[in-house]
Amino acid sequence: MPEGKAGKNRLHLDVHGEPGGLDELVTRLEELGATRVREVDKGPAGHWWIMRDPEGNEFCAA
Repeated sequence: MPEGKAGKNRLHLDVHGEPGGLDELVTRLEELGATRVREVDKGPAGHWWIMRDPEGNEFCAA
């Protein structure tokens, strides 16, 4: 779309890597152009990164 992001995404993707491989997944996503937005650590409930693609769309890497 030629218009810039104006609000929340209509679709939210979660990208999952190998168990225990979050650092490798995030590094690979950064190599592909993504940027880290915020780390989320819910202890036993989970740990993931909110990331942004080059066009500004947010997604989670877990």
